[in-house]
Amino acid sequence: MPCCGPKLSLCGIILSTWGVIQLGLMGVFYITGSVALAEDIPAVEFSGNLTEFYNEVDNGFKQNAYNCWIAALLYLILLIISAQQFWANSRSSLNV
Repeated sequence: MPCCGPKLSLCGIILSTWGVIQLGLMGVFYITGSVALAEDIPAVEFSGNLTEFYNEVDNGFKQNAYNCWIAALLYLILLIISAQQFWANSRSSLNV
C-alpha cells in the first residue's frame, strides 16, 4: 500500500543513495585519519603528554567515523522504504 507518491519516493531514493555514498566515504576517511577532516573532530587540548594527545585525536576520528556510519545506515533504511514505496506506486499504476 503506497503512503507517498511516485515523485516523493523517487526523490527519497535519490537523496538516500547520495547520503549513503557520501557518509560511507566520510566514515572511511575519518577512520583512516584524513588530515583534511581534522578540523571536524571534537576539541582536544594538548596537556604536555604527546601520546595522550594522539590517543584523544584518534578517538575523535573514530567517534566521527562511527557517527557517519550510523547516519549512513539510517539513510540506507530510508532508501529501502523509498524503494518499496516506489515499487508499490508503480505496481498500483499497472493495476488501474
